[in-house]
Amino acid sequence: MSKVLVVGGGAAGMFASIIAARNGHEVHVFEKNEKLGKKLFITGKGRCNITNAGDMDTLFSSVVSNSKFLYSSFYGYTNQDVIQFFENLGVRTKIERGDRVFPESDHSSDVIRAMEKEMKRLGVDIYLYTRVLNVHAQNGRFLDVELADGTKVGGDACIVATGGLSYRSTGSTGDGYRFATENGHQIAECMPSLVPMETKESWVSELQGLSLRNVTASIYRGKKQLYQEFGEMLFTHYGVSGPLIISASSYVGKKLKDQELRLEIDLKPALSAEQLDQRVLRDFEENHNKQFKNAIGRLFPSKLIPVMIELSGIDPEKKVNVISREERQKFVHLIKHLTMTLTGLRDYNEAIITKGGIKTKEIDPGTMESKYVEGLYFVGEVLDLDALTGGFNLQIAWSTAYAAGSSII
Repeated sequence: MSKVLVVGGGAAGMFASIIAARNGHEVHVFEKNEKLGKKLFITGKGRCNITNAGDMDTLFSSVVSNSKFLYSSFYGYTNQDVIQFFENLGVRTKIERGDRVFPESDHSSDVIRAMEKEMKRLGVDIYLYTRVLNVHAQNGRFLDVELADGTKVGGDACIVATGGLSYRSTGSTGDGYRFATENGHQIAECMPSLVPMETKESWVSELQGLSLRNVTASIYRGKKQLYQEFGEMLFTHYGVSGPLIISASSYVGKKLKDQELRLEIDLKPALSAEQLDQRVLRDFEENHNKQFKNAIGRLFPSKLIPVMIELSGIDPEKKVNVISREERQKFVHLIKHLTMTLTGLRDYNEAIITKGGIKTKEIDPGTMESKYVEGLYFVGEVLDLDALTGGFNLQIAWSTAYAAGSSII
């Protein structure tokens, strides 16, 4: 039996402690917050999207950074294993749109409570309000952790599960990156990811709170398309958010650091430009004596109408029967290409995850052990791994934590 020290009591840390304890180890978890699973509590808008039930191809294609590194861990502990794990702990699950898996109760607290109960059943020692200041190694082997009060706790192995930098109020302050660098590791540049984006145009704030469904968002750098997806988005006082935009940030965040990008929204993606032109023409003919501002009510949500009129350049008082073909076609183009300038990402306080982290080439993909320090393991978001929304990031946490917890001898 080894003495295993786990730094961080979030999803990955709790899970790693359970797996290590099930393998007969003496396990101690150090958490600086007043309770375990603080970030887990707010995931999935408080409902906790524990994994995604898609097939392996879906899992790998949804990982944005270093998906190949996860080959061993994803196959070593699959999404089906995760579902079974929670079912066995009494957390009934359900599958929703996009193969997202949630607890049947819709309460993340049930997930945390079940894990806490299992940790206690297994005899895991939990230290709350306990910050780890340093992780020490000697002669290439893990030695001890140093607590904020100066106490040093020795052990045979240490699993660092400190998370990234997102949602700092939950305790994610980047401690794990420092532990890694002090033990010889390199950190891939970190930035907020799965995060809303800011825009330049003043009219965007007029649409604050408006949600658009069934639209296509495309992002360009010059003529090069960087991203395109169909779904739902939301306008805010600073720019854009919603599932489409959150996912896009994973792909374009790095490029947005030093340049502006162009976001184009196709408001009617089910119609070609020609079909949309016929639709607009039909609406005009049915309202031929009406003013332009009163003839387009069936095309858009009411909040969007004044903005579309302004951007069209067509006089709102103009009768639709005198709108020229050229004006109408420019209006159709606007509907298919509602364009905004993306100027940057929102900060870590609004980011679901952190992109970047400990470089994966320095970690054993089968065990999550450091290639530089024997007995030192890194799991979850502290690694340079990130995925799209939909339960994929928690799957990374479970799979990497399982790999570490089950490989300690």
